[in-house]
Amino acid sequence: MKKTIYSILVLMLATFLSVMAQPASPKETVKGTIDGATVEIIYSAPSAKGRKVMGSLVPYGEVWRTGANKATSIEFDKNVKIEGKDLPKGKYELFTIPGESEWVIIIQKFANQSGAFDYKESNDVLRVTVKAGKTPAMVETFKISTDKNGVNLQWENTSASFKVKGA
Repeated sequence: MKKTIYSILVLMLATFLSVMAQPASPKETVKGTIDGATVEIIYSAPSAKGRKVMGSLVPYGEVWRTGANKATSIEFDKNVKIEGKDLPKGKYELFTIPGESEWVIIIQKFANQSGAFDYKESNDVLRVTVKAGKTPAMVETFKISTDKNGVNLQWENTSASFKVKGA
């Protein structure tokens, strides 16, 4: 009987520790090729967890680190054009300013920032404005993806994409 109780307690403790060890916003890496350029994006993926996200948790009109934890990094192995603007190959940080109908996409010098707390507009390398859209279904966990046209951002019921072309 004591062995059974002990075994159950050990199993419960192991399960508890396993759940506690999982990060709330796991680190994700996206790699893709867009018009001949390889892109790698590293970000932390927060979940909605029943919360109102866009316009609340992520306020409209304010700089967002575009994920959770550290600022999202984005790296291109070749010179590219983002929405028609030149961007030299290299590693950068991706910030956004979400809005209801438009998002500002910001590519900034890489500084390994923790969130957007130390964001300085003077470090911006490129800024473009893109249209925001609606997702066909609820997206529980923030997702960044690539396709043949560019980079896609989706969370809750909102999506924004920016075009990437080889330079």
